[in-house]
Amino acid sequence: MTDLTGKVAIITGASRGIGAATAHEFAKKGASVFLTARSRDEIETIAKDIRELGGKAEFLASDMSRYFGVEIVVRRCIDALGRVDILVNNAGVIDPIARITDSDPAAWAKTIEVNLNAVYYGLRAVLPTMLEQGSGTIINISSGAAHSPLEGWSHYCAAKAGAAMLTRMAHLENGDVVDVVGLSPGTVKTDMQVRIKASGINPVSEMDPNVHIPAEWPARAIAWLAAGAASEFAGQEVVLRDEEIRRRVGLIE
Repeated sequence: MTDLTGKVAIITGASRGIGAATAHEFAKKGASVFLTARSRDEIETIAKDIRELGGKAEFLASDMSRYFGVEIVVRRCIDALGRVDILVNNAGVIDPIARITDSDPAAWAKTIEVNLNAVYYGLRAVLPTMLEQGSGTIINISSGAAHSPLEGWSHYCAAKAGAAMLTRMAHLENGDVVDVVGLSPGTVKTDMQVRIKASGINPVSEMDPNVHIPAEWPARAIAWLAAGAASEFAGQEVVLRDEEIRRRVGLIE
């Protein structure tokens, strides 16, 4: 049974989708959660909901694509909750979807900042604390796009490929103390899929929305990894499309 009692987790991109579902799942499993996203109202509401259900939650609106913003989140988490045991690097964007020849260079670079730089910033900000305390778990949200090119997604594919390598690098350098693992959730029923559908570019936009899994599924997988399974898969990517993984998480029989 997944148990996170006594653990403190930072969840980025916590205002909606996988991040919001993970915040609720962690709190339900006994963790204290520190939520961050750019949208203050949304994370404040989620933190309030968790508290009303008896959980412990703090929040801070911050821009994870700027290192000073990530440093502040880690510092505030430790000040408020005493430590940090888990980091869920979930913040990510898909916009603007465009072929390379139609893309805006500034917008392309901004996507790299959010989907790749922010993962590095999270690692850089939290690893010294975890190494000092002698333990920790970092879960980077990956994607099949890290390994398969998709038309119109050059920014997203490149960033996710870089983040997958960061998972491997962080494990190589720190795996004797900290478990660093990636989770590739597959297609999830979130706002991101709405925008992908509207783009009409590449086969993902043509998928039937009914085939996308609910955000609660990857949330449960993230909690399962954070509760101890991450050590088995450290330095690797766990693929939620894998039926055996779904079975072990308890999503299917």
